[in-house]
Amino acid sequence: MLFDVSLADIQAAATRIAGKVRRTPTFMSAGLSARLGVETVVKVESLQLAGSFKVRGCYNKLLGLSDAERARGVVTVSGGNHAIAVSLVASMLGIKALVLMPKNVAPLNIRLTQEAGGEVELCEDALAAFSKAEEYEGKGMTHVHSYDDPAIIAGHGTVGLELAADAGGRIDHVFISIGGGGFSAGVGAALKGLDPAVRIHGVETEGATTMTQALEAGKPVPIRPTSIARTLGAPFATERTMAAARQFLEEIVVVSDTEAVRELVWVLQNGRVLLEPAASCTVAAAMARKDQFKPGDRVALVLCGSNVALDDIERWRQEFGV
Repeated sequence: MLFDVSLADIQAAATRIAGKVRRTPTFMSAGLSARLGVETVVKVESLQLAGSFKVRGCYNKLLGLSDAERARGVVTVSGGNHAIAVSLVASMLGIKALVLMPKNVAPLNIRLTQEAGGEVELCEDALAAFSKAEEYEGKGMTHVHSYDDPAIIAGHGTVGLELAADAGGRIDHVFISIGGGGFSAGVGAALKGLDPAVRIHGVETEGATTMTQALEAGKPVPIRPTSIARTLGAPFATERTMAAARQFLEEIVVVSDTEAVRELVWVLQNGRVLLEPAASCTVAAAMARKDQFKPGDRVALVLCGSNVALDDIERWRQEFGV
């Protein structure tokens, strides 16, 4: 299929969600610029409501529901940031939200989802949860897919609009993490729509190579993620997000969990910003590609979320020796 979200769709989403989400900071990082050898800006979306970019797409989707759809409620599948975001946005709009989660989800995410107003139902794994979601959809609930939905993707794309406007000039390289591919699809559509010359590098972690495997196979491939970057652990890509990856991405950089944790710790200690591994992996990817940057290049890193338990960070530091 052809990718079906345009720059105009993203600009319309920006108008729709204005005032409901934060315009998160974009600034030049002296520390990262020194490490990468070129001017480097960061889009700190980890400071967004509910701790990630996900509220952008959720607001855009839920604000478009009819009164009848709102009354029947929404169902979603997520073990992470999308779960928290759907719950928060639905609660703000007076809509019931049922969240289907894999049973191995982090306890922190269950608690944050419930505190945001969502009702949690645990399933064997993500694939079983998606099957269960179809049952609830058949009963009249609206399935708010975490990444295979044009409204969700358009909402996420507003991150790209803000980055382009606030970066203080041309951007040559952008590094952005990939789970199921909806976030990189939206941001890619925005950035490429504004400047076709920008080079966008997708980032995955070992054990969560959903998009890499799909593109290699030429079709969505079900996987069972093993990476500690749980919010990158989409069980499959889709034809829509694969089309976007082919259209917008220069490449996909795969980094190890160790590298993601090392950069998480570096950013926390040196930048005083808390990131989850799904965000810090972009720093690791940029470090892996630093030899490709040319003098005068400007690099942007999209830091997508901060929903991580401090106990997990300490455990990972011991496990990976960082």
